[in-house]
Amino acid sequence: MSERGLLIVFSGPSGVGKGTVRQEIFSTPDHKFEYSVSMTTRPQRPGEVDGVDYFFRTREEFEELIKKGQMLEYAEYVGNYYGTPLTYVNETLDKGIDVFLEIEVQGALQVKNKVPDGVFIFLTPPDLAELQERLVGRGTDSQEVIAQRIEKAKEEISLMREYDYAVVNDFVPLAAERVKRIIETEHFRVERVIGRYDKMIKETKVVR
Repeated sequence: MSERGLLIVFSGPSGVGKGTVRQEIFSTPDHKFEYSVSMTTRPQRPGEVDGVDYFFRTREEFEELIKKGQMLEYAEYVGNYYGTPLTYVNETLDKGIDVFLEIEVQGALQVKNKVPDGVFIFLTPPDLAELQERLVGRGTDSQEVIAQRIEKAKEEISLMREYDYAVVNDFVPLAAERVKRIIETEHFRVERVIGRYDKMIKETKVVR
């Protein structure tokens, strides 16, 4: 039976470039992760594909899944729900495949309570001024929503201490490479592999 995969939780403030960095990571052939598509009730943006970028659902559909306990985590952010379907994540981890979650900070903290041995990575902007420029340049939100997102970003950055690693998104390819190195290193932590060697010691018979 293969070892259980790592749950990689990747989050940060809105507009920091989580999706762009994640796409960079998955664009290279050397990655060995399965991307877990999140679910949301926010409107679908131009160019986004249902089931690829997000699972787009109505508020009623999302709340029904919450009632049934079918979400690993969920959060309401600026008037919309975001969350992670539970069944898919567990089935993939049990196959020994690493699962990469790109989720909001509130959701990440829920996951940490349920899966404390996950790898928690926080993506940060170089500074808040640049974060605001990115949000404005995206052209998808009103000034009022952007102001809300900046205030929320301040709160979320203060929660960075709850994560294992912080990666600055100053240059997308470099940020992606940093994330991949972190995950590679995590596979060699003693507490993650010691069970395999304990089993080997117990099962190995010494030939005399």
